[in-house]
Amino acid sequence: MIPVTTPYRIDLAGRPVVVVGGDGCALGHIAELLDAGAKVTVVAETVVPTIEDLADRGLLRWERHAYTVGDLDYVWLAVVATADDAINSSIALEAETRRILTVRVNRVSTDRILTTGSVILVGGGPGDPRLLTLAGKEAIECADVIITDRLAPLAALKWARSDAEVIDVAKVPGGRSTSQEEINQLLVEHAKSGKNVVRFKGGDSFVFGRGGEELIACLDAGIEVSVIPGVSSAIAAPASVNIPVTHRGINQGFTVISGHVPPGDPESTLDYAALARSGTSLVFLMAVRTLPAIADALIEGGMPVDTPAAIVADGAMPSQKVVRATIGTLADAAHEAGIKAPAVTVIGGVAAIDGLL
Repeated sequence: MIPVTTPYRIDLAGRPVVVVGGDGCALGHIAELLDAGAKVTVVAETVVPTIEDLADRGLLRWERHAYTVGDLDYVWLAVVATADDAINSSIALEAETRRILTVRVNRVSTDRILTTGSVILVGGGPGDPRLLTLAGKEAIECADVIITDRLAPLAALKWARSDAEVIDVAKVPGGRSTSQEEINQLLVEHAKSGKNVVRFKGGDSFVFGRGGEELIACLDAGIEVSVIPGVSSAIAAPASVNIPVTHRGINQGFTVISGHVPPGDPESTLDYAALARSGTSLVFLMAVRTLPAIADALIEGGMPVDTPAAIVADGAMPSQKVVRATIGTLADAAHEAGIKAPAVTVIGGVAAIDGLL
């Protein structure tokens, strides 16, 4: 059986790989396999929200049943990550008998009890684990508990200790979701039990990441908490397709906006007419669903219909996709291209820049 930290490089591009087990401990391995271009199948009766989301987006296949002998047919590599040691041993033995390379994921040790606990809020960047800061990497390596979600660079979870507990609290648009109150409670409870906890999420925790809410919850509970900033997807996703959010001669600033609430909604606090006249690049996060309404509101506010616009989905990830259009046509073009969240929308002259600066 090859160890998880094997020094050998195995070309898995286009190769079928099976991951048996669907909890948080499998997330880092699944992300790394997808990054390597493997055709991943997860075998598990139930999975955490992030794995279900990856399956719904067509990035992997989920076989919704307990492991059976035929699940190893035609695969090049098996990753064994169930919570049952007896089942893991049985699968590993079968794989070895069939000369299938196998990675066995070590499970959480319940014997480790610390006298003090703390929380570190780690911004993971836009999706590529190489864009995580060194401080963030060190925090993951030292954590007892990692509370993560679907937008974090999941491949970075491979840096965690083998006895670290990984908890998935993903908020999937239109799907499974963990409330912010539940997440806050998890942070406090694990820290109070003496664990060093990392709250790991994509982008920067303080840019529409609810990091401020988690910081306050920990401080109110008397928990020591610190923050490691991350590279915000508001800047990194456009940059990954050669779109600068500022450019001399085009603009003198950029505005980052949450598109979660559409124009006209009672909860919306934005003046779209003012945004249309601001002269800055407009960068919208969480705006895939509301993009048609946003475009209409900006045009009604006076923005020229031919203003350049672009949307970048899965920025800095292997599945990255970009659509360039105008504010008048972007919503339809994004729909036709099958753009789904997470995505970043850029509106303004910089969206027409294609890297020939």
